[in-house]
Parts: sequence; structure tokens; C-alpha cells
Amino acid sequence: MVSEQTHDARRIMPHAPRVYLGLGTNLGDRWANLLRAIEGLRAFVAVDAVSPVYETEPWGYANQPPFLNAVVTGLTALSPHDLLSALKQLERDVGRRPTFRYGPRVIDLDILFYGTLCLDGPDLTIPHPRLHERAFVLVPLAHIAPDLLHPILGTSMRALLGNVDTSTVRLLGEVRE
Repeated sequence: MVSEQTHDARRIMPHAPRVYLGLGTNLGDRWANLLRAIEGLRAFVAVDAVSPVYETEPWGYANQPPFLNAVVTGLTALSPHDLLSALKQLERDVGRRPTFRYGPRVIDLDILFYGTLCLDGPDLTIPHPRLHERAFVLVPLAHIAPDLLHPILGTSMRALLGNVDTSTVRLLGEVRE
């Protein structure tokens, strides 16, 4: 169902791409981190859907607390690189500090999809290059966009979800703003 906000955003930004953004946090008050990030996203994304929140085991480096993960979607007037810059600034605003790859973090914001754009650059790859391998992304993404097709793989999120182990992904609840 398309929200009233989507209609308003389409009137203001008729050619704006739909973006899907992944959110993750495993340090501090994880719920508060997600809420701050979602609120901050509204400054540059007309957010019209937020997935439920899931608790997941860490990926890439196991010796850290579990993550809370969610996906949001909406329209943006920002270019892909400007969106990436805005996301990095929002991560800093929420409290993220540099750490090692796949290490613990207060917030992590990733561009999963930017319309149907396919981009492979030194600092930005869209679609996110490993999203089809990660249950912590696919479970919330398939919840809000099960029929969304991966522009490179040509496969729906529902089908991609069937190819990953979801046994360590646990539904925690809806985001209440």
C-alpha cells in the first residue's frame, strides 16, 4: 500500500528514485539508535515504509553483541554519492566511530538499492554487493518488498530469501516512532 507521504513526495520529486536502506546496530541502546537513524533519514529520504526490527547474529566477526536490523524505503532527491555522504554523516551524528571491518557499531546505514541503478565504483557499489547472501538484510527487505527484483540477478527478494539460512534471525517487533 502506498502511503500518503509517497503521493506527496511524488508530487514534489516526480522522478525521484526509490531507495532501500539497511540499518544495523549492536552497541548502546539499540532501539534508540534505530529510532534516531530513521528520524534522521527523514531529512533527505521521504520514508514511506519501515520493516519490523529483527535481532540477528553478527556477520563477519562473531565475537560481538547481536545486532538489531531493519530496512526502510522511500524517495530521495539526492544523487547516489550525495546519499552516501548523508548516510555517513548521519552515522556520525548517531554516534558511530571508526572500528574494524565487520566490527561492532552504534549504527550502520547501507544503500541496498537506488531505483534500478547498477553502479560499481571505488567507493560505492549499488546494489549492495552482498545483500543476496545476508539473511539480516533479506528478511526485513522481503517483508516490505517481497516482489522487488534485484536488477543484476533478476530475482525477487522473496526468492533470494529462500536461498539463505534464516534460523538466527528473530523478529522483535515494529518500530514505534
